Amino acid sequence: MRKITVKVYPNSKRDEVYVENDILIVRTTKQAKEGKANDAVVKLLSKYFKIPISCISIKTGRSSKNKIVEIND
Repeated sequence: MRKITVKVYPNSKRDEVYVENDILIVRTTKQAKEGKANDAVVKLLSKYFKIPISCISIKTGRSSKNKIVEIND
């Protein structure tokens, strides 16, 4: 199990995941309403790390751009 810091940019022009200054940046086209952006973040991280969605959970920052995500691999 590991915890990573993620900065999320909802309502972006495209979906992408990359590292910048030791922080994982996730851009998603989904809006930050009704948990849509959070769901998209989990799906994008699942593809990025090539692990099942069930192995990823947002521990802190559900309503913030800065999140702590726990990965069980």
